[in-house]
Amino acid sequence: MLTKYKHDYAKIAMGFLSFVPDLKDIDHLQTELKLYTEDPTHNLYLYREGRDEDFEGVVGVETGADFVMLRHLSLSPAARDDATKFAALSDLQAQFPDKKLMGSLETAGLVAKFNQMRKEGTNGTYTGA
Repeated sequence: MLTKYKHDYAKIAMGFLSFVPDLKDIDHLQTELKLYTEDPTHNLYLYREGRDEDFEGVVGVETGADFVMLRHLSLSPAARDDATKFAALSDLQAQFPDKKLMGSLETAGLVAKFNQMRKEGTNGTYTGA
């Protein structure tokens, strides 16, 4: 389940974003978080399996008229399996049902794998391990 970022979640979001290699530098990390909070075409969501669960990661996207581009998907080390990644992407696709899900250079492989899995008939629900 995706929860829209709000300032109360700043430390949690920064912690997950710091797992991204390009965001190890605190200044770059803060600049990226500022982009997500100030630019209406960029959105940051915290991801967790269920309402009563702890957050497991963040999903950062850029939206356009007919697309949503996955910029960041950063999960805690314990949740970095395909099932969790695909569950987060399924929730993202559900959030933007009329938009094409695309990947950035860094996330294109994951998005392609997710789209292939969906095309094979599992309706966006990952059932493998």
